[in-house]
Amino acid sequence: MGFEDFIMPTIESIKETFSNLDRPKLQLLALSSAGVGGLLCYLAWRTSPKKMTIGDGWWGAGEKRLNEDETVYKFVVKTSEEEIQDLYRRIDQTRYTDPLEDCRFHYGFNSAYLRNVVSYWRHQFDWGKQVQMINQYPHFKTKIEGLDVHFIHVKPAQTPGQKVLSLMMVHGWPGSFFEFYKVLPLLTKTESDVVFEVVCPSIPGYGYSEAPHKQGFNSMAAARIFHKLMERLGFTEYCVQGGDWGSLITSNMAQMKPEVVSGLHLNMITAKTSSVGLLSILVGRYLPFLVGFTKEDVKRLYPFMEKNIYEMLRESGYLHIQATKPDTAGCGLNDSPVGLAAYILEKFSSWTDLQNRDLEDGGLERKFSLDDLLTNVMIYWTTCSIIPSMRFYKENLKRRIVDSVNNVIVPTGLAAFPNELVHCPKTWASSQFRDIRSYSYMPRGGHFAAFEKPHLLAQDIIQFVEKVESKRRQ
Repeated sequence: MGFEDFIMPTIESIKETFSNLDRPKLQLLALSSAGVGGLLCYLAWRTSPKKMTIGDGWWGAGEKRLNEDETVYKFVVKTSEEEIQDLYRRIDQTRYTDPLEDCRFHYGFNSAYLRNVVSYWRHQFDWGKQVQMINQYPHFKTKIEGLDVHFIHVKPAQTPGQKVLSLMMVHGWPGSFFEFYKVLPLLTKTESDVVFEVVCPSIPGYGYSEAPHKQGFNSMAAARIFHKLMERLGFTEYCVQGGDWGSLITSNMAQMKPEVVSGLHLNMITAKTSSVGLLSILVGRYLPFLVGFTKEDVKRLYPFMEKNIYEMLRESGYLHIQATKPDTAGCGLNDSPVGLAAYILEKFSSWTDLQNRDLEDGGLERKFSLDDLLTNVMIYWTTCSIIPSMRFYKENLKRRIVDSVNNVIVPTGLAAFPNELVHCPKTWASSQFRDIRSYSYMPRGGHFAAFEKPHLLAQDIIQFVEKVESKRRQ
């Protein structure tokens, strides 16, 4: 009996034995098993059916209601003097620890510069004025799967001859819908043949969207809810765009209902790495053309260990905390506005450009205004959403998400910003995204593209959609 004669019946037997286990559980069993048994379980997992399950959910408090109110109602962001005075009281009681000499941002948010930020927050930042600015766009809420889902809905200023396309844009952590405020006017009023009607939801548990009351709310659940939101608004076809968690959620949306997603645009690119991908890492620096790398790929990828392993280890401590014990760390952040600001704004420093760690002020005000940064912090503070937003990591990382199993077949546009935390060459991305219409090496910018480089992001979205529309007309 040959190896194949032995192995395939054995795999089929294992698959039948574990037929009641879903793929993530089978994968976990394979990874936790040793020797030949673990190998056989792994092979069974790899060869098991890769099915997309859409399903349904209920994330509200208590039992699922038979009938859900599907009313879409207007929502207005408000504040009060009591809210502001409580913030001031907590800020005034903050205790600081002096930074180490010449540590800059290498130990996290430099507490000397933090005092400057907090002083501005306490004495110059006008939350009431910022609330008025937030309300410049129409806000709404609607109940989906037991949760009040918040979103802004901005209709375009259409000119004769322009085609109006629907677009959903999804934020990530530690951002919010507010990240898109600078890119919205560039998409809803264009000189292109296309213009956009934009919907920007808040992920449940973030900002003004209600937090899930039950365990298990991951990117697939968010994708399903956002599809339901678009359907409720009357859209039958739309583009989706995202970065950070938004890139995973929108990718899941494209996988879930490719018949309604006319295009997917991402400004954070991730793809599963195969054995061929691992080989390309070894070969790509010296013979890039053999593995499909460009000179720009080589520049952004290497030295590989430093840029992709060591740097990620330096920057991903938060991820391990939030993927394991989010509520513990979140207690302090939810109680201290200054602690919350330090935790969030440190990410806007290093994720915009890792070289900002070498600066005493983290380079924050080089790319952003304190008003914009503190407005994002205030959205987390006033809604007590830091803990539920952190839980999203635990819910997503405790099981394999379907995007690593199923390919994306809808037309895809990828914007690779040079200061993104990781770089994904087009040749790697094509293993996951099977219809890449546009892959752009962006000249400047980092992780928070819509916030930092709105003009560049808007231009890339428009040129991608124009390519999609042009091919559809052929």
